[in-house]
Amino acid sequence: MSTPASQFRAYLMLAGTALCWGANTIFGRLAVGEASPMAVVCFRWLGVVIMIALFANRHVRQDWPVLKTKLKVIFAMGALGFALFNGMFYVAAHTTTALNMGILQGSIPVFVLLGSYLAFRSPVGKMQMLGVVVTIVGVVTVATGGQLGEIAALGVKIGDGLMIIACMLYAGYTVGLRNRPKASALGLFTVLAASAFLASLPMVGIEMALGHFQWPTAKGWMVIALVTLFPSFLAQIFFMHGVEAIGPGRAGVFVNLVPVFSAILAVVVLSEPFEVFHAVALALVLGGIYLSERGKP
Repeated sequence: MSTPASQFRAYLMLAGTALCWGANTIFGRLAVGEASPMAVVCFRWLGVVIMIALFANRHVRQDWPVLKTKLKVIFAMGALGFALFNGMFYVAAHTTTALNMGILQGSIPVFVLLGSYLAFRSPVGKMQMLGVVVTIVGVVTVATGGQLGEIAALGVKIGDGLMIIACMLYAGYTVGLRNRPKASALGLFTVLAASAFLASLPMVGIEMALGHFQWPTAKGWMVIALVTLFPSFLAQIFFMHGVEAIGPGRAGVFVNLVPVFSAILAVVVLSEPFEVFHAVALALVLGGIYLSERGKP
Protein backbone atom coordinates (compact mmCIF):
# COMPACT_ATOMS: atom_id res chain seq x y z
CA MET A 1 0.00 0.00 0.00
CA SER A 2 1.43 3.39 -1.02
CA THR A 3 1.95 6.12 1.56
CA PRO A 4 2.03 9.91 1.10
CA ALA A 5 5.83 9.75 1.42
CA SER A 6 6.17 7.05 -1.24
CA GLN A 7 3.83 8.91 -3.58
CA PHE A 8 5.84 12.10 -3.08
CA ARG A 9 9.02 10.21 -3.98
CA ALA A 10 7.26 8.88 -7.07
CA TYR A 11 6.30 12.41 -8.09
CA LEU A 12 9.90 13.58 -7.70
CA MET A 13 11.21 10.64 -9.74
CA LEU A 14 8.65 11.21 -12.50
CA ALA A 15 9.44 14.92 -12.59
CA GLY A 16 13.14 13.99 -12.80
CA THR A 17 12.29 11.63 -15.65
CA ALA A 18 10.57 14.44 -17.53
CA LEU A 19 13.57 16.71 -16.92
CA CYS A 20 15.96 14.12 -18.36
CA TRP A 21 13.71 13.58 -21.37
CA GLY A 22 13.38 17.31 -21.81
CA ALA A 23 17.16 17.49 -21.91
CA ASN A 24 17.09 14.81 -24.60
CA THR A 25 15.52 17.29 -27.01
CA ILE A 26 18.53 19.57 -26.49
CA PHE A 27 20.90 16.63 -26.94
CA GLY A 28 19.03 15.62 -30.08
CA ARG A 29 19.59 19.03 -31.62
CA LEU A 30 23.25 18.97 -30.69
CA ALA A 31 23.60 15.54 -32.35
CA VAL A 32 22.38 16.73 -35.75
CA GLY A 33 25.31 16.57 -38.13
CA GLU A 34 27.45 14.89 -35.46
CA ALA A 35 25.95 11.36 -35.55
CA SER A 36 23.18 9.65 -37.48
CA PRO A 37 19.92 8.76 -35.65
CA MET A 38 20.50 5.01 -35.42
CA ALA A 39 24.11 5.52 -34.37
CA VAL A 40 22.85 7.56 -31.43
CA VAL A 41 20.28 4.89 -30.54
CA CYS A 42 22.77 2.03 -30.78
CA PHE A 43 25.64 3.64 -28.89
CA ARG A 44 23.42 5.10 -26.17
CA TRP A 45 22.09 1.65 -25.26
CA LEU A 46 25.52 0.07 -25.58
CA GLY A 47 26.73 2.72 -23.16
CA VAL A 48 23.92 1.92 -20.74
CA VAL A 49 24.70 -1.81 -20.89
CA ILE A 50 28.37 -1.13 -20.15
CA MET A 51 27.48 1.27 -17.34
CA ILE A 52 25.08 -1.02 -15.50
CA ALA A 53 27.28 -4.08 -16.07
CA LEU A 54 29.76 -2.51 -13.68
CA PHE A 55 27.46 -2.89 -10.69
CA ALA A 56 24.32 -4.78 -11.72
CA ASN A 57 25.67 -8.35 -11.84
CA ARG A 58 24.43 -9.17 -8.36
CA HIS A 59 20.94 -7.88 -9.11
CA VAL A 60 20.70 -9.81 -12.37
CA ARG A 61 21.88 -13.04 -10.72
CA GLN A 62 19.36 -12.65 -7.92
CA ASP A 63 16.50 -11.80 -10.29
CA TRP A 64 17.38 -14.20 -13.11
CA PRO A 65 15.03 -17.03 -11.98
CA VAL A 66 12.14 -14.57 -12.33
CA LEU A 67 13.41 -12.64 -15.34
CA LYS A 68 14.04 -15.71 -17.48
CA THR A 69 10.38 -16.72 -17.26
CA LYS A 70 9.41 -13.57 -19.18
CA LEU A 71 12.38 -12.99 -21.47
CA LYS A 72 10.27 -12.71 -24.62
CA VAL A 73 8.03 -10.09 -23.06
CA ILE A 74 10.99 -8.16 -21.64
CA PHE A 75 12.79 -8.25 -25.00
CA ALA A 76 9.68 -6.94 -26.75
CA MET A 77 9.36 -4.12 -24.22
CA GLY A 78 13.02 -3.14 -24.61
CA ALA A 79 12.96 -3.40 -28.38
CA LEU A 80 9.72 -1.49 -28.90
CA GLY A 81 9.64 0.89 -25.93
CA PHE A 82 13.34 1.78 -25.99
CA ALA A 83 15.09 1.08 -29.30
CA LEU A 84 12.29 1.52 -31.84
CA PHE A 85 10.74 4.47 -30.00
CA ASN A 86 14.12 6.22 -29.91
CA GLY A 87 14.79 5.40 -33.55
CA MET A 88 11.44 6.76 -34.73
CA PHE A 89 11.87 9.83 -32.54
CA TYR A 90 15.24 10.77 -34.03
CA VAL A 91 14.14 10.02 -37.59
CA ALA A 92 10.93 12.00 -37.12
CA ALA A 93 13.01 14.95 -35.88
CA HIS A 94 14.55 15.11 -39.36
CA THR A 95 11.27 14.82 -41.27
CA THR A 96 8.75 16.94 -39.38
CA THR A 97 8.62 20.18 -37.44
CA ALA A 98 9.35 20.63 -33.76
CA LEU A 99 5.85 22.05 -33.46
CA ASN A 100 4.34 18.79 -34.67
CA MET A 101 6.55 16.69 -32.44
CA GLY A 102 5.72 18.75 -29.36
CA ILE A 103 2.00 18.36 -29.92
CA LEU A 104 2.12 14.68 -30.80
CA GLN A 105 4.34 13.78 -27.86
CA GLY A 106 1.60 15.10 -25.60
CA SER A 107 -0.61 12.25 -26.82
CA ILE A 108 1.36 9.64 -24.84
CA PRO A 109 -0.77 9.97 -21.66
CA VAL A 110 -3.92 9.56 -23.75
CA PHE A 111 -2.56 6.35 -25.24
CA VAL A 112 -1.49 5.19 -21.77
CA LEU A 113 -4.97 5.73 -20.32
CA LEU A 114 -6.56 4.05 -23.33
CA GLY A 115 -4.10 1.15 -23.18
CA SER A 116 -4.65 0.69 -19.45
CA TYR A 117 -8.38 0.53 -20.04
CA LEU A 118 -8.13 -1.90 -22.97
CA ALA A 119 -5.59 -4.17 -21.29
CA PHE A 120 -6.72 -4.09 -17.69
CA ARG A 121 -10.09 -2.32 -17.75
CA SER A 122 -8.56 0.30 -15.46
CA PRO A 123 -11.21 2.91 -14.61
CA VAL A 124 -10.67 6.38 -16.03
CA GLY A 125 -12.34 9.21 -14.15
CA LYS A 126 -13.78 12.31 -15.80
CA MET A 127 -11.42 14.50 -13.81
CA GLN A 128 -8.46 12.45 -15.10
CA MET A 129 -9.58 13.01 -18.66
CA LEU A 130 -9.99 16.72 -17.94
CA GLY A 131 -6.46 16.76 -16.52
CA VAL A 132 -5.10 15.16 -19.68
CA VAL A 133 -6.90 17.72 -21.84
CA VAL A 134 -5.55 20.63 -19.77
CA THR A 135 -1.99 19.31 -19.93
CA ILE A 136 -2.26 18.83 -23.69
CA VAL A 137 -3.36 22.45 -24.00
CA GLY A 138 -0.19 23.32 -22.09
CA VAL A 139 1.86 21.20 -24.49
CA VAL A 140 0.28 22.90 -27.50
CA THR A 141 0.94 26.31 -25.94
CA VAL A 142 4.64 25.49 -25.69
CA ALA A 143 4.79 23.92 -29.14
CA THR A 144 3.11 26.90 -30.84
CA GLY A 145 4.91 29.60 -28.89
CA GLY A 146 1.58 30.78 -27.55
CA GLN A 147 0.10 31.13 -31.04
CA LEU A 148 -2.60 28.48 -30.83
CA GLY A 149 -3.97 29.50 -34.20
CA GLU A 150 -0.89 28.00 -35.87
CA ILE A 151 -2.26 24.49 -35.31
CA ALA A 152 -4.52 24.87 -38.33
CA ALA A 153 -1.46 25.45 -40.52
CA LEU A 154 0.27 22.16 -39.64
CA GLY A 155 1.28 20.08 -42.59
CA VAL A 156 0.95 16.32 -42.78
CA LYS A 157 4.36 14.67 -43.03
CA ILE A 158 5.74 11.15 -42.74
CA GLY A 159 7.39 12.22 -39.51
CA ASP A 160 3.99 12.93 -37.97
CA GLY A 161 2.93 9.35 -38.53
CA LEU A 162 6.23 8.08 -37.12
CA MET A 163 5.76 10.18 -33.99
CA ILE A 164 2.23 8.86 -33.44
CA ILE A 165 3.46 5.28 -33.76
CA ALA A 166 6.40 6.07 -31.46
CA CYS A 167 4.06 7.51 -28.84
CA MET A 168 1.87 4.42 -29.03
CA LEU A 169 4.93 2.19 -28.60
CA TYR A 170 6.08 3.99 -25.48
CA ALA A 171 2.56 4.02 -24.10
CA GLY A 172 2.44 0.26 -24.63
CA TYR A 173 5.75 -0.09 -22.78
CA THR A 174 4.36 2.01 -19.92
CA VAL A 175 1.23 -0.11 -19.66
CA GLY A 176 3.35 -3.27 -19.83
CA LEU A 177 5.28 -2.19 -16.74
CA ARG A 178 2.15 -2.90 -14.71
CA ASN A 179 2.79 -6.62 -15.17
CA ARG A 180 6.56 -6.35 -14.82
CA PRO A 181 8.33 -9.35 -13.30
CA LYS A 182 8.71 -9.22 -9.53
CA ALA A 183 12.35 -8.26 -9.84
CA SER A 184 14.44 -5.30 -8.80
CA ALA A 185 14.26 -2.23 -11.01
CA LEU A 186 17.99 -2.50 -11.76
CA GLY A 187 17.79 -6.18 -12.65
CA LEU A 188 14.85 -5.61 -14.98
CA PHE A 189 16.38 -2.53 -16.53
CA THR A 190 19.61 -4.41 -17.26
CA VAL A 191 17.74 -6.92 -19.41
CA LEU A 192 15.62 -4.17 -21.01
CA ALA A 193 18.73 -2.18 -21.92
CA ALA A 194 20.44 -5.26 -23.38
CA SER A 195 17.30 -5.95 -25.40
CA ALA A 196 17.28 -2.38 -26.69
CA PHE A 197 20.92 -2.62 -27.75
CA LEU A 198 20.38 -5.93 -29.56
CA ALA A 199 17.27 -4.56 -31.26
CA SER A 200 19.20 -1.47 -32.39
CA LEU A 201 21.76 -3.51 -34.34
CA PRO A 202 19.49 -4.35 -37.30
CA MET A 203 18.30 -0.72 -37.23
CA VAL A 204 21.91 0.38 -37.69
CA GLY A 205 22.30 -2.20 -40.45
CA ILE A 206 19.32 -0.74 -42.30
CA GLU A 207 20.70 2.78 -41.91
CA MET A 208 24.06 1.62 -43.30
CA ALA A 209 22.38 -0.14 -46.22
CA LEU A 210 20.55 3.09 -47.06
CA GLY A 211 23.81 5.01 -46.89
CA HIS A 212 22.67 7.27 -44.04
CA PHE A 213 24.93 6.03 -41.24
CA GLN A 214 27.29 8.64 -39.80
CA TRP A 215 30.03 7.70 -37.37
CA PRO A 216 29.94 10.06 -34.35
CA THR A 217 32.33 12.98 -34.28
CA ALA A 218 34.05 14.06 -31.04
CA LYS A 219 31.06 16.26 -30.25
CA GLY A 220 28.77 13.40 -31.23
CA TRP A 221 30.43 11.10 -28.68
CA MET A 222 29.98 13.76 -26.02
CA VAL A 223 26.28 14.05 -26.82
CA ILE A 224 25.87 10.26 -26.78
CA ALA A 225 27.54 10.13 -23.36
CA LEU A 226 25.06 12.68 -22.00
CA VAL A 227 22.13 10.86 -23.60
CA THR A 228 23.34 7.59 -22.09
CA LEU A 229 23.59 8.95 -18.56
CA PHE A 230 20.45 11.06 -18.30
CA PRO A 231 17.58 10.15 -20.69
CA SER A 232 18.64 6.52 -21.10
CA PHE A 233 19.83 5.49 -17.63
CA LEU A 234 18.57 7.70 -14.82
CA ALA A 235 15.26 8.58 -16.45
CA GLN A 236 14.29 4.97 -17.19
CA ILE A 237 15.03 3.83 -13.62
CA PHE A 238 13.06 6.76 -12.21
CA PHE A 239 10.17 6.04 -14.57
CA MET A 240 9.94 2.36 -13.67
CA HIS A 241 9.90 3.21 -9.96
CA GLY A 242 7.27 5.87 -10.57
CA VAL A 243 4.99 3.55 -12.55
CA GLU A 244 5.37 0.87 -9.90
CA ALA A 245 4.40 3.34 -7.17
CA ILE A 246 1.38 5.13 -8.69
CA GLY A 247 0.43 3.12 -11.81
CA PRO A 248 0.88 3.70 -15.56
CA GLY A 249 -2.12 5.97 -16.09
CA ARG A 250 -1.12 8.50 -13.47
CA ALA A 251 2.58 8.26 -14.26
CA GLY A 252 1.97 8.84 -17.96
CA VAL A 253 0.54 12.30 -17.30
CA PHE A 254 3.98 13.50 -16.19
CA VAL A 255 5.20 13.03 -19.77
CA ASN A 256 3.50 16.35 -20.48
CA LEU A 257 6.21 18.06 -18.43
CA VAL A 258 8.77 17.13 -21.10
CA PRO A 259 8.06 20.03 -23.50
CA VAL A 260 7.96 22.45 -20.57
CA PHE A 261 11.39 21.35 -19.37
CA SER A 262 12.59 21.45 -22.96
CA ALA A 263 11.58 25.09 -23.17
CA ILE A 264 13.26 25.94 -19.86
CA LEU A 265 16.47 24.18 -20.88
CA ALA A 266 16.39 25.96 -24.22
CA VAL A 267 16.42 29.26 -22.32
CA VAL A 268 19.29 28.18 -20.06
CA VAL A 269 21.41 26.23 -22.56
CA LEU A 270 20.56 27.93 -25.84
CA SER A 271 19.96 31.41 -24.38
CA GLU A 272 16.49 31.65 -25.85
CA PRO A 273 14.20 34.31 -24.26
CA PHE A 274 11.61 33.21 -21.69
CA GLU A 275 8.21 34.36 -22.89
CA VAL A 276 4.87 34.74 -21.12
CA PHE A 277 3.52 31.67 -22.91
CA HIS A 278 6.19 29.54 -21.20
CA ALA A 279 4.78 30.53 -17.79
CA VAL A 280 1.19 29.95 -18.99
CA ALA A 281 2.08 26.52 -20.37
CA LEU A 282 3.87 25.53 -17.18
CA ALA A 283 0.81 26.48 -15.14
CA LEU A 284 -1.46 24.50 -17.47
CA VAL A 285 0.68 21.36 -17.38
CA LEU A 286 1.09 21.39 -13.60
CA GLY A 287 -2.62 22.17 -13.22
CA GLY A 288 -3.50 19.25 -15.47
CA ILE A 289 -1.37 16.88 -13.42
CA TYR A 290 -3.07 18.15 -10.27
CA LEU A 291 -6.54 17.58 -11.76
CA SER A 292 -5.58 14.10 -12.90
CA GLU A 293 -4.26 13.22 -9.45
CA ARG A 294 -7.33 14.64 -7.73
CA GLY A 295 -9.62 12.73 -10.06
CA LYS A 296 -7.96 9.32 -9.84
CA PRO A 297 -10.56 6.50 -9.36
